[in-house]
Amino acid sequence: MALPLLRRGAASAARCSRSSVQASVVVNIRQNSSFAKVEETPLEAPEDWTNLQLKRAEYKSLIDTFSEYGSTQTRDNTFQPHHTLHRPVAPSDITLSALLASGAHFGHSHTRMNPNFVPYAYGTRAGITIIDLDHTLPLLRRAAQVVRGVAARGGSIVFVGTRADLRSTVRLAAERMGKQGYHVGERWLPGTLTNKVHMFGPDVARDEQVVPDLVVFLNPIPNIHAIRECALEHVPTIGIVDSNVDPRVVMYPIPANDESTRTAELISGLLSVAGREGVAIYHEEQAKAARAASRRPSRPREQHMA
Repeated sequence: MALPLLRRGAASAARCSRSSVQASVVVNIRQNSSFAKVEETPLEAPEDWTNLQLKRAEYKSLIDTFSEYGSTQTRDNTFQPHHTLHRPVAPSDITLSALLASGAHFGHSHTRMNPNFVPYAYGTRAGITIIDLDHTLPLLRRAAQVVRGVAARGGSIVFVGTRADLRSTVRLAAERMGKQGYHVGERWLPGTLTNKVHMFGPDVARDEQVVPDLVVFLNPIPNIHAIRECALEHVPTIGIVDSNVDPRVVMYPIPANDESTRTAELISGLLSVAGREGVAIYHEEQAKAARAASRRPSRPREQHMA
């Protein structure tokens, strides 16, 4: 019985010694840090400022010398999760790997798959429908061409995303297009397009354009009444269509995961960049037309016969 008691005593003594060493190290660190704070003095003479600049130059030269032997990856040249929201890619730069990284290939359960979605399904994995991104990529680029063409002709585009996580996405997408971009992030009021006089008043409905030229839906199923209104007003629609949605509900479907925030940010950002390009083309055409009109000679006044 004495041997286990001795082992327990040695173990407790070792634990006490380790805790005491750790406590002493913490105390020393705190003392050193406080001493360092006391040692720091403000720059009083011009020589102090010169020495500080020399130290910074030496440190920078050291970093520049050894940087070529280390990694060149930074936050600017590597993927970051916030880049899809604040730094969207152009339609020409979108890749399958970007769609795959955003989770665009995940669908719903295979028991909920819409029969009309079968051409866009790659297969099933663990009971989940996998969306074929080889179909998503060309359809996404086609939708980008539509957005660019509508914006290049001076049309207005509305981005609709009524979930809480999509409000900032649609707002930033509309801001990239300037005056031709609009967004709906809270709730689509029924009758916005089909009952314009009651919603906006007779003067606004008569003098201003209330019906948009294109509507982009990031979550089509909760906004199915808005899609019906667009169909009644002959407004083309673009929508992210998941495996449980009939792709025919919108005019230009984009088969992808409609519940992923990153997928919605990637697609809406790409479409807004295409719309920004179209807005630039529209302004350029307007400026050319204005210059041509200013250079056109004025017609001489007709000579009235006496």
